[in-house]
Amino acid sequence: MKQIDGGITAVAGIRAAGLHAGIKAPDAKDVALIVTDAPATAAGVFTKNSVTAAPVLLCRDHLGDGTAQAVIVNSGNANACTGEVGMANARRMATLTAEQLGIDANLVLVSSTGVIGQQLPMDKIESGIQTAVSTLSSEGGADAAEAIMTTDTHPKSVAVEIEVGDTPVRIGGIAKGSGMIAPNMATMLSYLTTDARINAETLQAALNRVVDDTYNLLTVDTDRSTNDTVLILATGHADNAEIVTANGDDYEAFCEGLQFVCTELVKMLARDGEGATKLVEVIVKHAKNRDDAEKAARAVAESPLVKTAVFANDANWGRIMMAIGKSGAEFDPYQVDVYLADYRLVKNGMDAGYDEDEATALFAQDPVRITIDLRAGDTGITMWTCDYSYDYIRINADYRT
Repeated sequence: MKQIDGGITAVAGIRAAGLHAGIKAPDAKDVALIVTDAPATAAGVFTKNSVTAAPVLLCRDHLGDGTAQAVIVNSGNANACTGEVGMANARRMATLTAEQLGIDANLVLVSSTGVIGQQLPMDKIESGIQTAVSTLSSEGGADAAEAIMTTDTHPKSVAVEIEVGDTPVRIGGIAKGSGMIAPNMATMLSYLTTDARINAETLQAALNRVVDDTYNLLTVDTDRSTNDTVLILATGHADNAEIVTANGDDYEAFCEGLQFVCTELVKMLARDGEGATKLVEVIVKHAKNRDDAEKAARAVAESPLVKTAVFANDANWGRIMMAIGKSGAEFDPYQVDVYLADYRLVKNGMDAGYDEDEATALFAQDPVRITIDLRAGDTGITMWTCDYSYDYIRINADYRT
């Protein structure tokens, strides 16, 4: 596996565009378009929030046959809690895109992100779609990554080349999200592309598997968006033998590449959390089972007291013990060890006799790695989050006003 440049457009058969249509602040890109040169195998996962945005409902419908050819995205407006008008506008986005590309509207997937409860400015959307189609490029992935951002401070993009059998296969991805992030797929969006030859059922299985171990283990603020969407398009331009079942060496190789891309994007999302100064990795080892491992990791990753202690470089390990204790995981508190990087803070549930200055210096590093050994079983998990700084309050207090 090797990391390569180009993001989503590192993949053969993919063109993209990103531009300013006037939905957001002056000059900020706010419409993105991703297009395959022919109908592609497609799969997706979506938010489980029962307050679901119109474009998510449309995508679920259009993905029914496992085929898509375009994804149109706007930022600055979520098109959520917008009723029948919002649903009609999501359909209109698909129709406008299809007309400009000369394809069937059912082959167009739609995403929106931004403020909830406002109707889309369709005049600006229509103009943006027309310009996006005219500016599609095999080098447009970076522009698309920028256009999907909201409170992000920078675009997120990654691509790799892997070997499936003896054949080079490429996988690229972009993502956005800084706040309202605690996915359970399923405001977070991610678009993935690959030239692998793989059928729709197997692609969906691979995406489900990887999302469970990446995006669903990411949390910034515990709030699950109304718009969370992860989509993958497979152009089939690689010469690999088609992957037709969710097992075997070729499938595992593909999943490994997809896992790498999604993990790197998750780290970028966590590090760019609203007001964040550090990426935080919470590693739980030797849990009784997967459910307990995730409960313990999530309780620590989502604890405001832990996150503020990380921001302050404060080795207040009692907050970590408190968090895992409230998680509902089964363990003996007097068997627990807690490490910061490889430095032990807690031994058998008590002070390990650590040096405060050394622990403070470790908390000042980025990333901060907290490892919790429950000594209750043989299952482990890693979650990604960030610290809470003063700016988290400022960003969210000022989001609309």
